[in-house]
Amino acid sequence: MSDHHIIDAKKMMITLEDVNKWYGQFHVLKNINLRVKPGERIVLCGPSGSGKSTTIRCINHLEEHQQGRIVVDGTELNDDLRNIERVRTEVGMVFQHFNLFPHLTVLQNCTLAPCWVRKMPKKEAEELAMHYLKRVRIAEHAHKFPGQLSGGQQQRVAIARSLCMKPKIMLFDEPTSALDPEMVKEVLDTMIGLAEEGMTMLCVTHEMGFARTVADRVILWIAGKSSKKRHRWSSSPHRNQQGPGSFYLR
Repeated sequence: MSDHHIIDAKKMMITLEDVNKWYGQFHVLKNINLRVKPGERIVLCGPSGSGKSTTIRCINHLEEHQQGRIVVDGTELNDDLRNIERVRTEVGMVFQHFNLFPHLTVLQNCTLAPCWVRKMPKKEAEELAMHYLKRVRIAEHAHKFPGQLSGGQQQRVAIARSLCMKPKIMLFDEPTSALDPEMVKEVLDTMIGLAEEGMTMLCVTHEMGFARTVADRVILWIAGKSSKKRHRWSSSPHRNQQGPGSFYLR
């Protein structure tokens, strides 16, 4: 690998170079290349089974890639457990299913990781959690249990919980697909707020209205490959009014 590629990767928040992954004989990711700049918002879309979710799970090392190179905020994901732990503290992830601990209150769900992973004092962690619960407009439910909340409310708690680790990057894996239609907007509004604040975001979603509002790039995933075709959303250069200027990979 050339020095130019190494230097360029360090400037990116996320770099995937010729990434391949198999499930047995099934080649799920085929020579994936992707670069995400600081503050960039990217949406991955495509049919089920095309490798979108697997891609972002590899970025957080929830799935292990077999070939290629993944660099997150200057740290390469390899067999070094310290690198994996370092990346996971910098990357927040929100799943399709909320993955909240049902026996813990909303506040306890949000303070668990800061206390255990970042060794934050309990009082400081609770203040931080309340800050983010207010930010996602759900602070009034801090002392309730997840089962007492709607699906949309639980997903907002999941977002707040990720933010409590103060991540530099947020990964979203179809965060609205398990929600009733009337609950989708409240979650998307929260994500739009993060985008407007400059959070680096990589999102798997079928919500193309959301993509038009916030995405710098929309990447089409087909059969384990990212499409190189370019399509115009609109002739307007104003992304927040008409969507991003293009629909493309590079």
